[in-house]
Amino acid sequence: MYQYTEFDRQFVKARASQFRDQLTRWQNGQLAEDEFKPLRLQNGWYVQRYAPMLRVAVPYGELSSAQLRVLAKIARDYDQPDAALMQQAQATQDKLGPVPLKNGQSVHTKLTKGYAHFTTRQNVQYNWIALDKSADVMDLLASVNMHGIQTSGNCIRNITSDERAGIAVDEIADPRPFGEIMRQWSTLHPEFAFLPRKFKIAISGAREDRAAIGWHDVGLQLLRNEAGALGFKVLVGGGMGRTPVIGTVIREFLAWDQIMNYLEAVVRVYNRYGRRDNIYKARIKILVKAEGQKYIDDVEAEYRQIVEHDGGPHTITQAEYDRVAACFVPPALNPPGADASALPDPITPEESAPYSRWLQQNVAPHQNPDLRAVTLSFKRLGQAPGDATADQLDLAANMADRFSAGEARVTHEQNLLLPWVRSDELPALWRAARQAGFAKANIHLLTDMIACPGGDFCSLANARSIPIAEAITERYQDLDELHDLGEIDLHISGCINSCGHHHSGHIGILGVDKDGKEWYQVSLGGSDGSTLSGPALAGKAVGPSFSAAEVPEVIEAVLQTYRQQRQGRETFIATLRRVGADPFKQAANGARFSATRTEQAEASTA
Repeated sequence: MYQYTEFDRQFVKARASQFRDQLTRWQNGQLAEDEFKPLRLQNGWYVQRYAPMLRVAVPYGELSSAQLRVLAKIARDYDQPDAALMQQAQATQDKLGPVPLKNGQSVHTKLTKGYAHFTTRQNVQYNWIALDKSADVMDLLASVNMHGIQTSGNCIRNITSDERAGIAVDEIADPRPFGEIMRQWSTLHPEFAFLPRKFKIAISGAREDRAAIGWHDVGLQLLRNEAGALGFKVLVGGGMGRTPVIGTVIREFLAWDQIMNYLEAVVRVYNRYGRRDNIYKARIKILVKAEGQKYIDDVEAEYRQIVEHDGGPHTITQAEYDRVAACFVPPALNPPGADASALPDPITPEESAPYSRWLQQNVAPHQNPDLRAVTLSFKRLGQAPGDATADQLDLAANMADRFSAGEARVTHEQNLLLPWVRSDELPALWRAARQAGFAKANIHLLTDMIACPGGDFCSLANARSIPIAEAITERYQDLDELHDLGEIDLHISGCINSCGHHHSGHIGILGVDKDGKEWYQVSLGGSDGSTLSGPALAGKAVGPSFSAAEVPEVIEAVLQTYRQQRQGRETFIATLRRVGADPFKQAANGARFSATRTEQAEASTA
């Protein structure tokens, strides 16, 4: 992991102190609300439906066990709304009503507190921290080199990457040193603090894209050219929201030491020409789509100006790269079997089946053949996808210390990965994870879904995401059935802002407002760009929106069609692309009427 220098530490502490002063002046009436708002946003503090929301930056997803414990302390001590606020929020939820299931059952949102939430961009969020406690929280974060700087606002946001960076067997080069250099470059950049709109960068160093780079404002792919030189493929203009767009390749190969000069040109041209008159047309994807080749030509001209006239001030020297890369060397670990007395008891016959399934789904190979990368599943019945209680964060920290050299990583799928697990300690880790509730063998399966907090918390949302996720999870609890269905990406967003990445799901669910009520649009065939899914692609809607009660029936009908159409062990996405969307659309829309008739019959009986 990157080791903060004394400058880094003092910078973060100074920013926390500065925020405390701003908060105090706002509380004393010396700063008006419209003056304080951009200041809190620059430090990750939003105001959502019921209470403030804090977004904590986790650069390229890496967390130490010490940081996990501080995140747990914040959840336990500060994510605690007063009883009156909680009662008011729950009353509002109660008015929305439950999501009906089969056999007269239903799912109802029960608001909880004292937890953190892992996001698709490898950050951590809290939903209930009072603003008058916010400065105390910032001091706590600074004590372990964490902050909320630029997790909000129209600036360059958290740099994200592959959770297997530095350990993946298909890796071309470790992207983390470049991610750290970009973090330092972008933090409080004097020219890019107020861009036309928020700006997101993702970087991948492996052959398989596990960072969804095509869906970002800038996506960077490390590769080697025919001569063996290291460089980047540069994509610009990706994004979701109202207009889903896959990034355009504007450079097939750029020498690695020039990436910062080139990014400076990319963002500078956007800052100059990006629209500021319309929030819905302000993202760089709109500029790239509208200008086409002209945008690319302008970037190249700006890049030449930076390199030839200005002397390439952001060129990465070998010495600087080596300095940063030295922070990302593998930790010192005892080789497997070095301590025979510490070896765990062998797997028993009763444990064999669930353990083997866990090895298959949750354990990935490693560059070091003696090690494995293990994903802890934070997808379970009764808990929103990506949520982690204070106790669970402490348990994860303990596992990171015991099994993974004190390191964990937030994944794009809202789980935690342990990157340094000795193969001989897998049985012991599995038992510890099972006891903690993290060993569900559902990674990449249907219930390993991505979901945003939706209307339960977000003031922008049109509909709730969590009850829909819960209803689908409730229906698919049989692991045999999940493994038979195979790998399926299910993504749920509560509104068109697409925080749940519904566009890239094999099955996407989007909450929409229809006459003041919650409805859901279902799409099929999306891809985040992984090997399984194929090139990044936006899914297509199967038809008009569905009621909350119909959504579980629609998903079941779509999956039943897959069972009928697949050949052998063919995956869902492969079957969909082979036979086309029509059979799935017909099944989905048929389920709509079936669910409606059932709902009407139950109502008349009651």
